[in-house]
Amino acid sequence: MTSLTILAFALVAFIGIATPGPTVLLALTNGSRYGLRTASVGMVGAVLSDFVLIGAVALGLGALLTASEFWFSVVKWIGVGYLTFLGIMLLRSRGTLEVTNSHREAGGGPSSRSVLLKSFFVAITNPKGYLFFSAFLPQFVVLDQPQFPQYLALALTFAMIDAIVMFGYALLGSRAVKLLKQSGALWLDRICGGALLALAGSLAFYRRAS
Repeated sequence: MTSLTILAFALVAFIGIATPGPTVLLALTNGSRYGLRTASVGMVGAVLSDFVLIGAVALGLGALLTASEFWFSVVKWIGVGYLTFLGIMLLRSRGTLEVTNSHREAGGGPSSRSVLLKSFFVAITNPKGYLFFSAFLPQFVVLDQPQFPQYLALALTFAMIDAIVMFGYALLGSRAVKLLKQSGALWLDRICGGALLALAGSLAFYRRAS
């Protein structure tokens, strides 16, 4: 695996990651609601999921989901349900500023564990991730050479880009909420909630053949 191969992979990965998806929307939401420090914990969960997804594909789980309608549907509907739950919670929120202020007054907020697990669970219950990596990664792996170090290099590259992009979204959310009034912050939650519901809807109609 050459440096040119890694660079090509990084470019395509950046385009895929920067396109708004569930994990980057969570980074944006966490940044606006809880600040960069708490949002960073969620990023750790998403980065961990990158290694799980790529490791699963390397071990053949992606191929299993491609071949099995049953297991594909199980993972898909768990993901749909969880995204729907998160979207509804945002739509029912009182607004980012009010949430942020209440946490500041209480001297706390959501636990680091809950924020980490939320981002992790959103990623690993999205079958698109498994199918994407199953189709994407083999194009950059040299089959007649040891594959473990190659998958590890790709996983580290993807995780680094993912962390950078999510940090950008979280920073945008934390800065935006400081500029918005209560009504504007409320609409930010509504938009993110609606986007998560839209992603849940698209996932519900997603099929293996696509």
